[in-house]
Amino acid sequence: MTEGFETLAIHAGQEPDPHTGAVVPPIYAVSTYKQDGVGGLRAGYEYSRSANPTRTAFEEAIAAVEGGTRGLAFASGLAAEDAVLRTVCRPSDHVLIPNDAYGGTYRLFSKVNRPWGLHYDPVPLGDLDAVASAMTPKTKIVWVETPTNPLLGIADIAALAELAHENDALLVVDNTFASPYLQQPLALGADIVVHSTTKYVGGHSDVVGGALVTADAELGARLAFNQNAMGAVAGPFDAWLALRGLKTLAVRMERHCDNAERVADLLLAHPRVTSVLYPGLPDHPGHETAAKQMRRFGGMVSFRVEGGEAEAVEICNRAKLFTLGESLGGVESLIEHPGRMTHASAAGSPLEVPADLVRLSVGIESVDDLLADLSQALG
Repeated sequence: MTEGFETLAIHAGQEPDPHTGAVVPPIYAVSTYKQDGVGGLRAGYEYSRSANPTRTAFEEAIAAVEGGTRGLAFASGLAAEDAVLRTVCRPSDHVLIPNDAYGGTYRLFSKVNRPWGLHYDPVPLGDLDAVASAMTPKTKIVWVETPTNPLLGIADIAALAELAHENDALLVVDNTFASPYLQQPLALGADIVVHSTTKYVGGHSDVVGGALVTADAELGARLAFNQNAMGAVAGPFDAWLALRGLKTLAVRMERHCDNAERVADLLLAHPRVTSVLYPGLPDHPGHETAAKQMRRFGGMVSFRVEGGEAEAVEICNRAKLFTLGESLGGVESLIEHPGRMTHASAAGSPLEVPADLVRLSVGIESVDDLLADLSQALG
C-alpha cells in the first residue's frame, strides 16, 4: 500500500514501544548496550556512535519521506556534506558547485577540501550548457542546491542527473530550502539528498543536525561506514527533536508557502524594492522548472533595495517581528543581510552575494502581522 507523505512522516520508523506502548520513540540516552554473548548484538546495537535506537527511528523516517532506502543522521548539515565528499571523492578529483552556493558549503570546499586536494568550480546550474562545458574526466559530483541560498536560483534536477550520469558523476542535491515535502530529488534522478535538519525538518530553531538519504544500498553502506568511522553523528536528543519536527513538516510548509507568497506580493508592489527573488513568481527565470519539480515554492524570499548595502542593513535593523538572525526554516520569521552574515565567508570570491540583498525566512505567524512589520521596516 502506498502511504502519503504525512502518514510516513508520522509513522515511518515509529512503531509504538513494544514494552510500554508509548507512541513516541523514547530518547535512548545511552552509550553502550549489553551483548548476548561475545559478538552477540541485541537488535544490532553495541555503541551509540555506530547506532542508537532514537537515531535509527529518525533515519528510517527521513529515508521514507525522501523515497530512499537509507537515511543517515549527522551532527550538522555540514558534517553530512563532509561525509559525502570524503566518501565519494579522493584528492585530485573535481566537483561542480552552484555559483551561488550556501556560504558554509563554499567554505567547506575552499578552506577544508581544497587543501586536501579536491578541486571545484562554481557554475550556474540553471545553464545546462555551462554545466556540460565545466565537466571534466575528474568530475565525481555535481553539487546542487535548488532553490539556492540566498539567491533562490532553480536547477533542473532531472536534466542535471542525466548529464551527471552521462559523465560518470553523481548528482548530490541539497534539499534544505525545499524540504522533503516540497521536493523529492531521488525520484528525479539524484543519487544523494542532503539536509540541514536544523532548518525545515526540525522546524523550531531548537536543534542542529544534518541528514543524508540515498536510494542506492551500496552507496548507503559506504556513507554509513564513514558516518561511524568519522563519528559526527546526531545525538539521541537531537534525533528525537528532528523526528518530532518531521511529524508536522507538511502542515508547516503549507503555511510557510502561504505566507511567503503574500510577502513576495507586498515586496513586488513596494517602490523601494528593486528586485524580488522568489521562484513562485511567474517572471522568476526558474519558475517553470520549479513548478515542474516542486509541490509549492517554499518559505524563503530574498529581495534587493534602493540605497545599497547601507539601506539593506537598516531594513534588517528596523524589523521587529522578523527577528534579525542567521539560520532559517523555523516557525518564527527571520531577516538577515547575507553579505555580512550567512555568506560573509564568500566575500571577495566568485560567490560573493549582492550587498543590497536582504533574505527572509518567512515563518508561520499571522501573515497580516508580518506584512505590517515589513512595511514599516521598508519605510
